[in-house]
Parts: sequence; C-alpha cells; structure tokens
Amino acid sequence: MGCGTKEPKITQLCLAAIQRLMSHEVVSETAAGNIINMLWQLMENSLEELKLLQTVLVLLTTNTVVHDEALSKAIVLCFRLHFTKDNITNNTAAATVRQVVTVVFERMVAEDERHRDIIEQPVLVQGNSNRRSVSTLKPCAKDAYMLFQDLCQLVNADAPYWLVGMTEMTRTFGLELLESVLNDFPQVFLQHQEFSFLLKERVCPLVIKLFSPNIKFRQGSSTSSSPAPVEKPYFPICMRLLRVVSVLIKQFYSLLVTECEIFLSLLVKFLDADKPQWLRAVAVESIHRFCVQPQLLRSFCQSYDMKQHSTKVFRDIVNALGSFIQSLFLVPPTGNPATSNQAGNNNLGGSVSAPANSGMVGIGGGVTLLPAFEYRGTWIPILTITVQGSAKATYLEMLDKVEPPTIPEGYAMSVAFHCLLDLVRGITSMIEGELGELETECQTTTEEGSSPTQSTEQQDLQSTSDQMDKEIVSRAVWEEMVNACWCGLLAALSLLLDASTDEAATENILKAELTMAALCGRLGLVTSRDAFITAICKGSLPPHYALTVLNTTTAATLSNKSYSVQGQSVMMISPSSESHQQVVAVGQPLAVQPQGTVMLTSKNIQCMRTLLNLAHCHGAVLGTSWQLVLATLQHLVWILGLKPSSGGALKPGRAVEGPSTVLTTAVMTDLPVISNILSRLFESSQYLDDVSLHHLINALCSLSLEAMDMAYGNNKEPSLFAVAKLLETGLVNMHRIEILWRPLTGHLLEVCQHPNSRMREWGAEALTSLIKAGLTFNHDPPLSQNQRLQLLLLNPLKEMSNINHPDIRLKQLECVLQILQSQGDSLGPGWPLVLGVMGAIRNDQGESLIRTAFQCLQLVVTDFLPTMPCTCLQIVVDVAGSFGLHNQELNISLTSIGLLWNISDYFFQRGETIEKELNKEEAAQQKQAEEKGVVLNRPFHPAPPFDCLWLCLYAKLGELCVDPRPAVRKSAGQTLFSTIGAHGTLLQHSTWHTVIWKVLFHLLDRVRESSTTADKEKIESGGGNILIHHSRDTAEKQWAETWVLTLAGVARIFNTRRYLLQPLGDFSRAWDVLLDHIQSAALSKNNEVSLAALKSFQEILQIVSPVRDSDKPETPPVVNVPVPVLIGPISGMSRPFVRTDSIGEKLGRYSSSEPPIVTDELEDLNLWWAAWNTWYRIGSESTKPPITFDKLTFIPSQPFLTALIQIFPALYQHIKTGFNMDDLQKLGVILHSAISVPISSDASPFILPSYTEAVLTSLQEAVLTALDVLQKAICVGPENMQIMYPAIFDQLLAFVEFSCKPPQYGQLETKHIANAKYNQIQLFAPAEWVALNYVPFAERSLEVVVDLYQKTACHKAVVNEKVLQNIIKTLRVPLSLKYSCPSESTWKLAVSSLLRVLSIGLPVARQHASSGKFDSMWPELANTFEDFLFTKSIPPDNLSIQEFQRNENIDVEVVQLISNEILPYANFIPKEFVGQIMTMLNKGSIHSQSSSFTEAEIDIRLREEFSKMCFETLLQFSFSNKVTTPQEGYISRMALSVLLKRSQDVLHRYIEDERLSGKCPLPRQQVTEIIFVLKAVSTLIDSLKKTQPENVDGNTWAQVIALYPTLVECITCSSSEVCSALKEALVPFKDFMQPPASRVQNGES
Repeated sequence: MGCGTKEPKITQLCLAAIQRLMSHEVVSETAAGNIINMLWQLMENSLEELKLLQTVLVLLTTNTVVHDEALSKAIVLCFRLHFTKDNITNNTAAATVRQVVTVVFERMVAEDERHRDIIEQPVLVQGNSNRRSVSTLKPCAKDAYMLFQDLCQLVNADAPYWLVGMTEMTRTFGLELLESVLNDFPQVFLQHQEFSFLLKERVCPLVIKLFSPNIKFRQGSSTSSSPAPVEKPYFPICMRLLRVVSVLIKQFYSLLVTECEIFLSLLVKFLDADKPQWLRAVAVESIHRFCVQPQLLRSFCQSYDMKQHSTKVFRDIVNALGSFIQSLFLVPPTGNPATSNQAGNNNLGGSVSAPANSGMVGIGGGVTLLPAFEYRGTWIPILTITVQGSAKATYLEMLDKVEPPTIPEGYAMSVAFHCLLDLVRGITSMIEGELGELETECQTTTEEGSSPTQSTEQQDLQSTSDQMDKEIVSRAVWEEMVNACWCGLLAALSLLLDASTDEAATENILKAELTMAALCGRLGLVTSRDAFITAICKGSLPPHYALTVLNTTTAATLSNKSYSVQGQSVMMISPSSESHQQVVAVGQPLAVQPQGTVMLTSKNIQCMRTLLNLAHCHGAVLGTSWQLVLATLQHLVWILGLKPSSGGALKPGRAVEGPSTVLTTAVMTDLPVISNILSRLFESSQYLDDVSLHHLINALCSLSLEAMDMAYGNNKEPSLFAVAKLLETGLVNMHRIEILWRPLTGHLLEVCQHPNSRMREWGAEALTSLIKAGLTFNHDPPLSQNQRLQLLLLNPLKEMSNINHPDIRLKQLECVLQILQSQGDSLGPGWPLVLGVMGAIRNDQGESLIRTAFQCLQLVVTDFLPTMPCTCLQIVVDVAGSFGLHNQELNISLTSIGLLWNISDYFFQRGETIEKELNKEEAAQQKQAEEKGVVLNRPFHPAPPFDCLWLCLYAKLGELCVDPRPAVRKSAGQTLFSTIGAHGTLLQHSTWHTVIWKVLFHLLDRVRESSTTADKEKIESGGGNILIHHSRDTAEKQWAETWVLTLAGVARIFNTRRYLLQPLGDFSRAWDVLLDHIQSAALSKNNEVSLAALKSFQEILQIVSPVRDSDKPETPPVVNVPVPVLIGPISGMSRPFVRTDSIGEKLGRYSSSEPPIVTDELEDLNLWWAAWNTWYRIGSESTKPPITFDKLTFIPSQPFLTALIQIFPALYQHIKTGFNMDDLQKLGVILHSAISVPISSDASPFILPSYTEAVLTSLQEAVLTALDVLQKAICVGPENMQIMYPAIFDQLLAFVEFSCKPPQYGQLETKHIANAKYNQIQLFAPAEWVALNYVPFAERSLEVVVDLYQKTACHKAVVNEKVLQNIIKTLRVPLSLKYSCPSESTWKLAVSSLLRVLSIGLPVARQHASSGKFDSMWPELANTFEDFLFTKSIPPDNLSIQEFQRNENIDVEVVQLISNEILPYANFIPKEFVGQIMTMLNKGSIHSQSSSFTEAEIDIRLREEFSKMCFETLLQFSFSNKVTTPQEGYISRMALSVLLKRSQDVLHRYIEDERLSGKCPLPRQQVTEIIFVLKAVSTLIDSLKKTQPENVDGNTWAQVIALYPTLVECITCSSSEVCSALKEALVPFKDFMQPPASRVQNGES
C-alpha cells in the first residue's frame, strides 16, 4: 500500500521494509504475488527502478514461494526495466535478469536434488512439439522450462508463451541468456527429456536460422543488392551464436549428434578465405575450444568420421585449419601489415617479447624482433595468445562491441597454430594414455591367467574376450582419428615449419610432428608415420637437397603430392628457399657428383635434434622408417663433417674433400652434443625388441648399400655413417648377437669387398671389432659351452678370406693376431676357422700380408699347440707348409720350415696324448661314417691317425724340398731327413712303407726330374746385391745341391733304418728303386751330384746286414726315443712289442728266435748283386769316352772316379763268392777307362802333383787297391778263383804300359802336362784337357806285378797263360826306350823288376822247358836284352859322370844275370836264344863308343866295365871246362871267332885311317876303340892261356896268331895311348915264340 502511494520517499521505505520481511522469509505465496503486482505497478510508473530490481532479486533468491505466473511477471518486470532509457538501470536490470534466470534454474536443480532419492517411474514423453506437455515436470522445473522456452521464442522474434507482458527484446541479450543457461545448467537438459526436447526442437533450428546471413555472405560482393540489411553478417549476433554453438557442442554433443554435425560444418565454412576477417578469427577461436578437448574430438570421430554416410567432420576441421593457414599465407591481409600489427598490439594490450635469438628480420625498413612466420614474402607475426592447452578467446569475449573489431595481423594465424598444437597434444596424450591402460590391463590379466586363481576358466576367457573387443573398438577409433587428421596436420605443420622464424615456434611444430610420428608408429600406421618422419627429415636438410634424397630413398607417399581429402585439396607446399634463417654450417652435399656446397641453418640443426630425439625415444615404433631417419642423419652427418672413430662413434673431423665444410662457432659447440646423441641413439638400440632391432639393422644395411653404390667408380671419401652405426649397434647388442649376426656381418662382408679403399677399410674395421667384441663378451652360457655361437662369430672372419683386397686381409689377420693374443686359449672348435684364415693367404698377396699371417702362425706354434684340439694339428702343418711355399719373402719360408721342425718336436714330446686323442676322434668319425654309410676319407687313410699326422708333416716338407728357391729346398731337405731320423721311431712299422714310397721316393722322383730339366742359364745375382758363388750360378747347379741333399738323406735313412725296412715285404723293390736313383744321379752331368751319389752308394753299402746272434754290433748307434710306445703287431706276430731305446736292442729283437724276421742269405745276396750291377752301369756309362768333343763335353771328375772305384772293395766283399771272369772283365774295363780320363787344365793344379814328384793320385791309389783286394781274395779263395790271376796280371801290365804311352781317352786330344796352360784360363777358350802323369802309377803297378808274380809264379794258370812272357813283353817297351822314357826312374825300375821276375821266372821256365809253354818267351827275352843293352836312345847331354857310371853298373848287372842264370843252363834253353845272347855279348865286348863325349870324359864314357864284363862272359863261356854237350862247345867256338874277327877289322881300319890322316890326330872315338881292342886282345890271349889246351880249337889259335902282323903295323901310330896299349898287346905274344915243332906233331895236336 505504501508503495501504491507512488511517493518516492514512502516507496523507498516500503521497499526496504518489504525486502527485510522477505529476507526473514515471512512472505507467503500470495503475499509474494501481491508484492510482485505492486512492483509491476511501480515499474510501469518508472519509480525507484533500481530498488525494484533489488527487491525482485531478494524476493526470488531468499525463498521459493514465487511460482508460475508470479515468477513470470517478476521476470518480465526485470526485462522491461532492462530496456529503459537510463543506462544504469539498463545495466542493473540486465544483471538482475541474468541472476533471476540463474535462480530459476538453480531452484530446479535443488528440487531435483530433493527428489533424487525417490525412484520415480519414468514417464515416456511423446516426441511431439506441444509446448504444454510439461505436466510431468515438478513446479520449479516447470518454471524453468517455461522460461527457457520463451527465451527461445524471444530470440526467434516470436511472442513468448509465459513471459506475458514483454514489450521489447534484443537478440544479443537473448542469446547471451541462452548461452549462460546452457553453459551453467547442462545437467538440467541432459536429465530431463522435456528440456532436451527443447534443445533439439527450439535452440538448434534457431541457431541455424540465425547463422544464415553468415553462410550466404561472400566478402567482396556488393551489399546493396541484398534485399534486407539483416543479411550482412552482424558481429554481435554472429559472435554470440558461435558461443552458443560452442556450448551446445561442448555440453550436449551426445544429444545433438546430427545438429552438431551441421554446426561443425558451418564452423568449417566460416574459415573460408572469402569470409570477413573477423568472422574467420572468431570461428578459429571457436574451433580452438574443441581442439583442447580430445575426448570431444574422439566423439566427433566416432560419430561422424567412422559412420558410413556421414560427413567426415573431424577430418574437415583439421583440413580446414590447414587450408586456413595456407590461405593466410597466400592471400595477403587487407590492411597495411604494419598498421594492423600495431592495432593488434594495442588491442592485446601488451607488448609481445620475442625470443632473443630469433632471426633479425627486416620488414619495410623497420626492424622488429617479433617471432613470426614468413613465407614467400608474406610475414605473419606470432602473437602470444593463450597458455598451451587452454582456449582463451579474445573476440568471442567482446560482448560489448557492436562493430566488428579490427583483427591484428597474425592473430588468426596464431590461434590456428595453437589449435593444431593443442589438437596434436590432446589426441596423442589421450590415445597414449588409453594405450597404456590397455597394456597394463593386458599384463595384469596375463599375470592373473598365469597364476592359479579361484575363478573358473570360463570367466577368464570371458573377461579376456571382452577386453579384446574393447581393444578392437578403441583401436579402430584411434586409427580413424589419426587417419582423419594426419594429412591436414602434416600439410599445415610442414608449411609452418618451413615458414617459422622463431625457435620456440619451430620447437613446438617439431614436437607436434614428433609426437604424431610416434603415435602413428605405436598404432602401426606406416604411411602416416613415414609421412611425419619425412617432414622432419626434410626440415633437417637444406632446401631442395631434401627432395632428391627423400624421394630416392623412401617409399613415402607424400613427396610433394597433393592429398585429396573429401573433395578438399590440400596441396603440400614445397619449402621456400627464401626463408630468412641464420646459416650455421656450410658443407658438401653427399652425392655422386657434388655440385658446390650446401648450407645448414639453425632450424636444420633443430630438426636434426628432433629427429635424433624421435629415433632415440621411439625407435621401437619406427620399423621401416628407420631408413628415412638414418638416411637423413647420414646426410647431415656428412654435411657437418662428422667422421667415424673407433667403436663407430662419430666425431667432428675435417672433411677429406678440403676446406668446403665451414661451421660457425654456434654449431661447433653443438657438434659434440649431436655426436653424443647419435651414439646414445644407437646405444639405446639394446632396449628395442628383436623385430625393431631387425628394422634398424635392415635400414642401416640398405643405407650402406646406397653409400656403396655412390662410392663406386670414384675414390672420393665415401659416407661411412651406416657402417659405423652398424658397428655401434652390434656392439651394444652383444647379449643377443645371434639374432642380428648374419645380416650384420653379411652386409659388412660386402662392404669389405668395395673398390673404394676407405669404405672397405671401415667395413673391415667394423667387422673385426665386432668379432673381437663378440669373442670377449661375457655371453650366457659362456662361449666355451656354446660352440655353435663361437663358430657363428668366427665365421665372418673366415669369409673375409674370399676378399682379394690386401688391406682387408691385413685387417683380418691383425684381428686374428689379437684374437690369438686375447682368446687363444679358449678357441677350441674355432681353431680350424682361425687357422684357415692364415692358410688362405696366397702367394700373390704381398709381403706385408704374408708377414702378418706368418706372425699369427708363429704365435700359434710357439704358444697354442697344447691348447688346440689334436684334430687341428694337421691344419697347422698344412698352413705352416703353405707359408714355406710362398715365394714373396725367403726368410718367412725358411722360418716356416723351422716351425715345422718345432711342430714335429711337439708331436714327439706329446706323442702319447696326441695319439690317444686322435684315436678317440677317429673312432667317433668312423662311427658317424658307418651310420651314414659313407667311407671315411682322410689322407694316408689306412695308417693310424697319429701316423697320418706325421705323414702329412713329411709330405709338406717333401713339397718344400722341390720349391723353386734353393735355400728353401736345402732347409726343407735337412729338416725332413732330420725329423724322419729323429722321430721316425714313433711310426708304426707298417707306416714306414708309406714313408718310403709316398714320401721319400716320390720326392726323389720330383727332384730328379727338376734337376734334369733345370735351366743352364747363368743367374747374374741372387736378388739385391748378393753375389752368387760360381758353383751355384745356374738353376741347374742349385738343383744339383738339392739332389745331393735328398739322395744323401734317403740313403741315410735306408742305412740307419735298415732293420725296420728290411722286414717290409717289398724291401728289395725299394732297394732297386734307390739304386736306380743313385745310378741316375751318378750319371748326371754334374760333378757335384755324381760324386754325392757315389757317397750315398757307399753309405748304403756299409749297411750292417741284419745281425745274427753271433755277431751283434758292438756299438749300435743310439737313437733317443723317450717313452716306450706300444705299437700294433707287425707281420702277424702274436704279441705287440714295445719300442725301445737303442737300435742295438731292436736288432737283437729282430734276430731273436721268436719273430722270424731275419731275411735269408739269398735275398741279401740279391741286394748286393743289384748293387754290383748298378755299380757296373755307373762305371761303364760314366767312363765311356764321348764320341765328339767340344767345349761342353762332360768328362767325369777325378774325385768322382776315385769314389766310384773306392766303392768296389766294399761291394766286392759281399759278392766275392759269385764273382767270375766275366765280372772281372767288366771290372777291368771300368778300371782302365777310369784311369784314362784326363782332367781339365783348370782343375789340374789342384789334383796333379807337380810333375817331378812321383806321387799317385787318389784315383790311381783306388784302382790299385781294388786290384789288391781282388788278388788277396783270390789268394785265400778256392782253386777255381785262381784262374783270375792272369787277368789281373793283364790289367796291371796294361797300367805299366802307361809309363811310356799314356792312354787315349776317345778322340780327345790331351796335352802333356808340362805344356798345359795353368795360369791363363782364357774365357771361352775351349777347355784344355791334361793327361795325368801316369809314371808313378805305372811304376807302382809294376811293383805290384813283381810282388804278385813272386807269389804266383808257379800257379798253373800263371804258367799256362804265359804271364811271364807278357811281363817281359811289357817291360821291353820302357827298356828299349831307356833314356827316351818319360821318366828316368821307369827304365831303372823296369830293369830291376825284370831282374827280379827273371830270378823267379827262369827256374820255372826251365822246369817247364819240355812242355813248350815257355817257348815263345825266349825270343822275346832276347829281344828285350838286346833293346835294353844296345838302346837306340842317346843319353841326355847333361848326364853326369857319376850317373853314367851308375847306369853302366845296371848294364853290368844284366850281363851278370845272363852269365849266372841263363848261360849255365844252356842245355835247357833253345839254341837260337843262346846264339842271340852270344852275338849280343860279342857286340858288347867291343862296343862302339858314343859320339857325344868331350875329350876329357872319353875314357869313362866308353862303358869299359860293361865291355869288359861282356868280354869276360864271352870268354868264360868260350873256354868253359865243363863241356857237357857239343852244343856248349859250339857256343864258345862261335863266341871266339866272332871276337877275333871283330878285332881284326878294327885294327885294319885304324891303320888305314892313321896312314891317311898323316900328321892329324885321329878322332878320339877311333883312338879309344883301338885301345879297347888292343886291351881285349891281351885279355883274350891271357884267357886262352889259362884254358885247358884241349878246349881251344886249333882254328882259334890260328886266328890269334894272324893278328900279330896287323898289330906290328900299328907301331907307327902317333898316339902315345895306342902305343902303350900296343905294348901290352904285343907282350903276350912272347909265349908263341918257340921253335917250330915237326909238322906231324902239330898236325896231330
């Protein structure tokens, strides 16, 4: 009532009172109605408007009594007040309306709360549009319903149903109210079907209707043509509509699926480039609101994108954002950028601080430091708009603006950018969260499943299958979401990344791309994953560079293609090259033909770090994209000039290409970090699962293959990134190396074969490092128990042997060396591989390689033989042997032979253990072979395995013995024979057969063949500056040495091991082969070889025959054999025997009674006869004179012949029993020929004694010894052997002849030794051959003859074969030559010999006189005497008087012999012979003087003694008293008449000459002769006087007396000497002076 007064004051008080009452809640419903009516009136009167509003508010807020009509009235009242003219009232009323609306709804909520406990039957609401169908609603709810319904009516400009009395209303205010209700009380609509019905039927159509101007509007079309002004988009309404839409979608999406689809499609349309700028900005802000709600986005996706016929809303939103961003770059904003920029700043009300390190970008002259995007000249600043993850809108909040605001440049871009980032962030975190939950659930269920639980299996299965379904559904949603958004996102993000000039923005973009890539990877969406990764990769590389690389290397589907997305074309804009970025590095592009340099900007580096981050954190999901990632990293690493260092880590290193890589300090500090991350990236591969790891390895391999392709054909620095990283990956994954070993090493082996040396080198480095690491790694189980793994690890090492590059092989061998040094003891089954590597080195692979390999082998032999399995020992032998055959480095070959010796020593020391182990192994293999049904195949098979080992060793050494290099042959030969000698006792008896035939004879054959075909060309020097001795200066001579060594070795073995060899079945065959070798060597045209062959021959002939008990060797050679080793039974013996220490015992054992091993005598003889035949063949071949002679004719040397002849005595001892005349003949021929061989003048000073010394050469000694042996043997031998004497005499006599007539050697012209040119050995002059001085030899032979004859003169054979005659005949030659003999001693010896022989022989001859066996001897003897005593040779002028007298004495001796031994026995001697002797004596008695004497010597030189002797002998026999036969008388008569006649002649001649000469004295000779005759006459008369008168023939006296007149005539001579002689001659005549007796008496007497 008070208010009714309408008095202001009163009204104020009343209202205050009413308010107080209300606040004490004492107002009833009716009272409230009254109050409202009263207030209505006041309102209509425009009184106390503010107080009214206050009162209404109090009334409605303090209690709930006001309902229905009253409530509606109160609300209308507030609305009315809102539209007054007064501003304050307006605003207050607006606020009150808002509050009242809220109150109405809050009441409803409270009411619901109260009734919530009562479970009500839901009443089905009919789906009709009857607004009165609210009967089911409770009072407060009904009010709220009516109110909301009317608000819709009002906004739609229709009359309200409930708010009666409304006069005017604005849409903006209505929309705000609707928005606030929807925003504040969503549960009302969601819980009550009536309300949700309102939403569907009222609100949505309303919104769609109000949106129509915006949809139809096109910017730029003239507005005047539109019929109504409303048609132009109106900012306030549009903005509020969008806010309503935001709320609707956000809160009631589930109710309004279809409607939301329309709303969202509209929003997308508002982003079109032809919409007003402000509209686009507001639309973006709205979209941003959804982007921060991933669950909402998920619902969109599920409701639209995944339905068949629905719009792909989610995809459209993302694509729209993309297009929007693109359009901002392509269509420059309308306003001047600078001004709008400032406007934007003002609007935002704060300055934007830019990061200090972003690039300085000049725009229109002014320099700003704003972070911004710049693309193709379009510059868009980035404004800081919201905190990440919340969508705080600027323009959607401008509720007071009526005009559309100016949008600062870059605002829309910034919001859109944040949309994208939030979208990505939201989706990924949501999906990854859910994935995580799923995974943990899976784990828990599997854990439960595995632990025994109470629940039955069915429940388990049930839960699992539910879970599976759930997972399948979720996964489908996630995949759809990603598939829907990735194209748009990628297009937009790539563009922004390209345009970004701000580090922070770049970081955000990259982070978004990275999270998307990882998410796609986790979901297994390969294409999208690869696409995002490609984007990051492109960002990392310089512009334009990227395209080529990524297009070639990847199968990514998005290299600059356009993606058709539901009719909307999203073009991927290729990067712009003009982006103003700080360049931080300049480097070489990694290309086959690098063109210039490329630049890396800081953004590239940033992208690279993201890429590393991606690989590091999400490696497990990369799969095939590893290829992209690694290819890019490889290029970056290359451009930055990082080079691999040990272990595969990349370190900054200078590029080989030169100074083309330029790095700023900024990036220099980053490099170590990058290189570190790179390493960590591969270290983390140890946490990847096997499949991912394989992806990584495959990627690295294919990357490496490309690098290899690029490196072909040029020797530029290759990219080693992949190889280094393969190494790094292998090293960190050692614990599961088996799964990646094959692909890893397989690829590295290919790298090792690459022609580019740097590439190869790293391949090898990586491979060897991996192998070493693999072997040293602590595997579980350890390698020693896991042979398969060990062999797997070592296998690539072996494979490297197939590569020919020496540098790789060097690496391989260095690796082997290191493995040996670190792991040698534990290689076990890996040994064959390791040894194989050493053995695979070939001759042509260079010295250093061979040297390194050899170092390894030396290490093995010195340190590791005991630790390796015995089965590998054979490989060691083979390998060592193969090094011997390498001809690169002599020292290595020689040392390897030394190694073989060491190995053999080791076999010897460890014999027993090796044998056991090998036998065990053999048994196992045998078993396997039998199971498989194959034959066990190993070298030298039937021999036991340990023996086979030895045989392999021998065979290897055997090969080395025929190496082309002499030093190697020599060393190998010595070693071979030493080993067989020292260790041969270890072999089984039967194995010796193989040693002899397969090793030794095989070797001899090869050596013989090589030697006979060797080159005779002179070798100038031995390589380097080594001079070669002339005895080794042709290949032939060098081979000769080898032949010598080999033959000697084999002979020695035959000699020392005879007791072992002889029991073998085919010893005699072996013996023949050996003899054949000796023969061919002895006949070779090389002095050294031939001589050595004979030495070997001698050696095998000194062999002890198998010893009988009776004559065991006193000192058997001792061979040290340590432990006695049991060997199997030999030749069927019943018990095995132990090998013992000395050969003596062995010999004893062989000859003891149990094993019948002694070879029988017969076989033994056969061996010796074989040897004799060989000897004969050698002798006859070698001494046979060649047919023609030239410079090259080969003539055997003296030592050779000596040795040959020296063999005979030893040989003869064994064959004497069967030696017959034929053999003797053969022998004789050889001895004769041997003696005849001349020597070369070069050699003569060494062999010949000086000519004057009477010394025999050793050859001559040997010949005589041989004959001596023979004659001694004949002497003690049986009768039948003595018929050989004459043959021996013949032989010796032939030698005696050499004294005067040296033997001829074929047609060869020899010089006498004195004429040989000693000191002038002319080059190329034909060799001069010098005949030896045979005199001493002949003389010695003569002595032998005499001695022998003394012993054998009476032997029948000697008598029968006319030996004496032959001796005389032979001696006749030197005797007749006398002074003409080459040597004076010869004839003297001949005389003495003759005298001795005759002293023995003449009695024998007399004995056999009757048989006539000696008849032919007498004339020979007579001639011999004649020739000697009256020689035709003149004594040399220089003969001294003493000499002459001595020689005369010899003559006298001969005459004495005649007088003592021959003439007394004249009756046993043929008459003619005696006659010859007499004539001779006669001749001697009056000897004609020799003509060469000087006057002084004449009396001495006339051989007076000799003549006297002859004369006396003559006389003695002339008046011999013992005339027994008429024949004797005849001799003396004959002698006297001869003598006297001679005297007469001489005297007559003298007288004649004297008379003629007148006063001249006669020649001295004549005078001498006459004196001699005179003396002879006196002697004769003396003799006659002494004789018995009856013995003197009357005729003789007559002749004597007849001399007297002649003597008297001589008286006139002038020579005093003659006169004195004459006196003496005349004196004896006094005895004839007696009276003549009666004739008768004389006649009678």
